[in-house]
Amino acid sequence: MTETPSTPSTPSTPSKPSEIESKFPRGLVIRLIAYLFVGHLFAFFVYLLFVLGASNQ
Repeated sequence: MTETPSTPSTPSTPSKPSEIESKFPRGLVIRLIAYLFVGHLFAFFVYLLFVLGASNQ
């Protein structure tokens, strides 16, 4: 029994930008938006602490 060598299948590369954007998993996009929102909220809180601390002196 002789086996013929099979050529490895290469994944097709998307040619359009819209195909590339649709490759991101939905959970990754949701986490990215959540982390950005929480990060900006934390930065605002720290900024508010500095502004309120400076006004008390």
